[in-house]
Amino acid sequence: MRTPLIAGNWKMNKTLVEARELTAALRENIDGLSGVDVLLCPPATLLFPMAKAIAGSAIMLGAQNVHEASHGAFTGEVSASMLKDAGCSHVIVGHSERRQIFGEDSALLARKVRTVVNGGMTVIYCIGETLEEWEAGRTADVVERQMNEVINRDVDWHNLVIAYEPIWAIGTGKTATPAQAGEVHARIRALLSTTYSSDAGNSVRILYGGSVKPGNAEELMRQPDIDGGLVGGACLEAESFAAIIAAAASVGAVCN
Repeated sequence: MRTPLIAGNWKMNKTLVEARELTAALRENIDGLSGVDVLLCPPATLLFPMAKAIAGSAIMLGAQNVHEASHGAFTGEVSASMLKDAGCSHVIVGHSERRQIFGEDSALLARKVRTVVNGGMTVIYCIGETLEEWEAGRTADVVERQMNEVINRDVDWHNLVIAYEPIWAIGTGKTATPAQAGEVHARIRALLSTTYSSDAGNSVRILYGGSVKPGNAEELMRQPDIDGGLVGGACLEAESFAAIIAAAASVGAVCN
């Protein structure tokens, strides 16, 4: 069975003092939980101190972005080797904010995905449709296009996590119903089986993102093809993030 993964994307939040307080409280809240993997993705300035803050625990460290080049004159950017050196095991690529605000297209995202995987880390590749696309019934087409433009057999699926985030649900308080999300996740799993093999389709974890909260986490994760969550706002408070982690742990225990 796939172990649930709960990833907290802090985005551009938390000072060092706030980050240490959050991480300490989180560790206390989830102490003793099993059957779930936990990942923190703080801003780049906090990677080294958060690596120290989670030392001795099972919590993993991830980055929110990466540059596609290995090194060079790219002011303000961070390479895959730098992220791994800071203690990262995962990197988020293709988040809707990177696509919409910073104009990252499929060609760039394809290079970033390969940079992460070739750098020995796991990539969390984000896909999802806009409100207009969802209302037009184009979700399946958008998801398939975003997958096919970036993910193919030269990306090692052992180092791949997919995050389905309907853009209309990110930070809005709106959430796809469990059935809606489950249907899209099942389609993504079928695409992975077609691209790679049934083993890949059955093994790659697919996360749901988009206003995941303690109140809806368990119901979402009871869907057979939803393997956890990429959590935004709710991960910025230890109590709410711990509740989501506990929900995933309880579902994982039942499924296993």
